[in-house]
Amino acid sequence: MLDAELEVFAPADQWLRHVRFGQSRAELTTNSYAGAVVLYLRWCERTGRDWREAAGDLGLFMVWLKYAPADPHGQVLAGPGSTSMRGERRINGVLTGVRGLLSHAVTTGMVERWVLGQVYEIGSSRDLPAEALGEAPGMVARLKARHRLQEPESEVDRATDDEAVALFRACRNARDRVIVLLLARVGLRPGQVAGLRRSDCHLLMDSRALGCDVEGPHLHIIRRANENGAWSKSRKKWVQPVDFLVVQAMDQYTAERHRLLGAGGNDFLLVNLFRAPLGSPATTDAIGELIAALVRRAGLGRSVVARMLRHAFASNVVDAGGALDEVQALLGQSHPASPRPYLHPAAGRLREAIERVPSPRMLPDAAGCCRMLPDAAGCCRMLPDAAGCCRMRRASSEHAGGAGARGRRAGGRAHGGGRARVLGPAGLVGRP
Repeated sequence: MLDAELEVFAPADQWLRHVRFGQSRAELTTNSYAGAVVLYLRWCERTGRDWREAAGDLGLFMVWLKYAPADPHGQVLAGPGSTSMRGERRINGVLTGVRGLLSHAVTTGMVERWVLGQVYEIGSSRDLPAEALGEAPGMVARLKARHRLQEPESEVDRATDDEAVALFRACRNARDRVIVLLLARVGLRPGQVAGLRRSDCHLLMDSRALGCDVEGPHLHIIRRANENGAWSKSRKKWVQPVDFLVVQAMDQYTAERHRLLGAGGNDFLLVNLFRAPLGSPATTDAIGELIAALVRRAGLGRSVVARMLRHAFASNVVDAGGALDEVQALLGQSHPASPRPYLHPAAGRLREAIERVPSPRMLPDAAGCCRMLPDAAGCCRMLPDAAGCCRMRRASSEHAGGAGARGRRAGGRAHGGGRARVLGPAGLVGRP
């Protein structure tokens, strides 16, 4: 990172190297933090503040972030009627980068320690209730960011099965069909799809000849530093089973690649086959552009992106009877709560859940018959006959004699202590 005099800004440069190599963070994450530091230093320069001591005015920095244009020389117009240049999520991301820079500077001795108190609320576990302490011995320090905006809740919708099929049918070659299936049928992220190697694909029922003891066709998802910039967000590596549809599509793509490129080429699974440079690995951006082109070609009524296909995969696993721990393993996630945002129950499954709940007006008795809750006029019982039909029988002996006769004389209506009720097809109570 360079300053205005094109000199290396050592504090930020050291911190970004620590993030990228010391913490093994993704290149995209490092670039995002670099952009956050640039905005912070630009604000300090324009307002005449020292970046080492400006942490106490981060509230003013947040207002500046909201209205400052992307043009470094643009004019900042704040107040009623002004257009917001950055949303809450983006501002919180910038603040995360600024806190990281200042914390690293405190650790290395470039900034005084009191600055931490300007960006974090520093506390200890001794002020927590006993229920929150758990079994951890001793006192534990904890930090909470002092500056943070409330982000609006935004839920990512899932792609429907019809939309996934439409994208698949809009593909014009075997490689594009493999990409759609890896997103919608395997649930991989675009970075994981672009980072797959041919050596990661074990598509035989028995892969022991390859030194792998995993049974059935599967993929090995591994986090690597790839030349095409593809990066697996998950730190863990895991084995992802695939079904016969993916295996068949892989076979067709292998034949297509061999026909166009021959037996050579690099080890990346997905490479350029139809545009220069031929044989170079496909990028994450190229996968996004492909999905956008397929959406237009399929004539879908809304925008469908790659992560919506991943949400569809997780929801389909649950709709088919899968458990949350299975979804967690298939998505390559470490925390048990991570699959929750990916679950979008099908409308039919929600309807079936409602219909499984019995009517509160019917209670089974010891004989297995459904007894209706008593009302002010008495209680009626429904009993099945030999044909399986339900007949009405008075639960009160008062109606076995005169009341029934009077009812027949009155045209079939029951008078006196109670009235007969029947259940309609929806479980509602009505009068015959």
